[in-house]
Amino acid sequence: MNTVPGSLQSVFDGAFSGMSQGRETFAPQLTLREVGAITTVATGIATVSGLPGVGFEELLEFPGGVFGIAFNVDEGEIGVVLLGDYQDLRAGDVVSRTGRVMDVAVGDELLGRVIDPLGRPLDGNGPVTARERRPIERPAPPIMDRAPVTVPLQTGLKVIDALIPIGRGQRELILGDRQTGKTAIAIDAILNQRGKNVLCVYCAIGQRASAVAKVVADLRENGALDYTVVMVAEGSDAPGLAYITPYAATSIAEHFMEAGRDVLIVYDNLTQHAEAYRELSLLLRRPPGREAFPGDIFYIHSRLLERATHLRKELGDGSLTALPIIETNLISITDGQIYLSPSLFELGVLPAVDVGKSVSRVGGAAQRAAYRAVAGDLKLAYAQFEELETFARFGARLDEDTRKIIEHGRRIRACLKQPEFAPASVPGQITVLLALSAELFDSVPLVQMTDAERAVRESAATIPAEARARLETATRLSDEDRKQIIEIARLALAGFQPQPEAKPGAEGKVETESKTNPNSKPEPKPAPGAKS
Repeated sequence: MNTVPGSLQSVFDGAFSGMSQGRETFAPQLTLREVGAITTVATGIATVSGLPGVGFEELLEFPGGVFGIAFNVDEGEIGVVLLGDYQDLRAGDVVSRTGRVMDVAVGDELLGRVIDPLGRPLDGNGPVTARERRPIERPAPPIMDRAPVTVPLQTGLKVIDALIPIGRGQRELILGDRQTGKTAIAIDAILNQRGKNVLCVYCAIGQRASAVAKVVADLRENGALDYTVVMVAEGSDAPGLAYITPYAATSIAEHFMEAGRDVLIVYDNLTQHAEAYRELSLLLRRPPGREAFPGDIFYIHSRLLERATHLRKELGDGSLTALPIIETNLISITDGQIYLSPSLFELGVLPAVDVGKSVSRVGGAAQRAAYRAVAGDLKLAYAQFEELETFARFGARLDEDTRKIIEHGRRIRACLKQPEFAPASVPGQITVLLALSAELFDSVPLVQMTDAERAVRESAATIPAEARARLETATRLSDEDRKQIIEIARLALAGFQPQPEAKPGAEGKVETESKTNPNSKPEPKPAPGAKS
């Protein structure tokens, strides 16, 4: 019979001795844990009995790793909004409290990632690692913690930056019918933040997976995904996920804002959010209001958008700019709206911004002085054109002044057109706007306006560096800078001016040839008696 070596025997003795001591010192303790049971399960919701100490909006845990939020806390039962796949839940299943509210991971680790409201990755790049978490529902900053909006947020779109300016810390609604280019404006604004030290959060609510995939591909292709967080709740997800998505995305953006950074958040779109909230409210037997929306539909959006602001310097001087997209007027808390007109969209005027119905209430104070020098006259001329254009369609006879206003307005509209994913720089925009105010485009044929506008915008690269710096920082546009920029635009448009028509000559042959080829010369007449 083999014996155990002494060294190994001592190891066993020490291990058994430690186990004996641990067993003797262990004192079992009883802890109270509240558990409840599922009463009923419906589409996206569940009713739970028990859990007498549950709090409003507390996170509850269901079998299979499914979580839910206590939405209705009644005396006899709890209405719970489910945040995942509820197909396997059955009546009688055990429900337990977590003692915390719904929170989300925040931090720089999320930049460049595509996640869902629960923080799960959707881009196939591995798990999301974050060192900090924040509740999705947080009170908005107090009034005394806020600062005025003084810095512009450039979107790269001429019609917005010049006529409907947006400031950092503003809430600007993008309103319009379906398929009028609302998302395109928001994506262009995100693309234009490249190199401007502005982080972005794109929040897709109830969108098709193909539409979200296209947006992510466009952001990645244009190098914007590196400074953007994309949070997605697809249309096939539970309505509870769609409901919490904008709140979770705002908490991520708030983390950056409170760190002293400038952030742009896009909610695409809050109509889907309102419909998800309506579905949950009706399933939980809450009384419907206007158009079957709950009576607090404005409150849930206002408490969301009130979190967008500009903080005082003592608190980091960060800002959170919100661009909520919506199809119907369910929001009354924004600082203005950008209205997209279906009629302009059908005419091919893109972006289809209706300048007359759009407004920015606080962005004008943050607009650069160079824009303000030309924006007022430009907006007035464009408004006069839109009024007169209606009469011109009826074939009315127009006097010379009216005709000039209409022709000038058509050039303004042509210059404000802009293709997707092509943001314009500040010097390029100001050069085009100054050329418009000086009526340099009025002699350019409409068919050449696209090329003429591009030539003027590209000519901004020849502006001296000192003048370009003053466009960014000066309190006003000096007369010398104005003349210099207008002269640069005039030279860029020299090749687009119509050629003067040749005057009738003495011989019809010479006149015809000169019209066909302006550089041709009449053939000399043969000498008398010469052979032809």
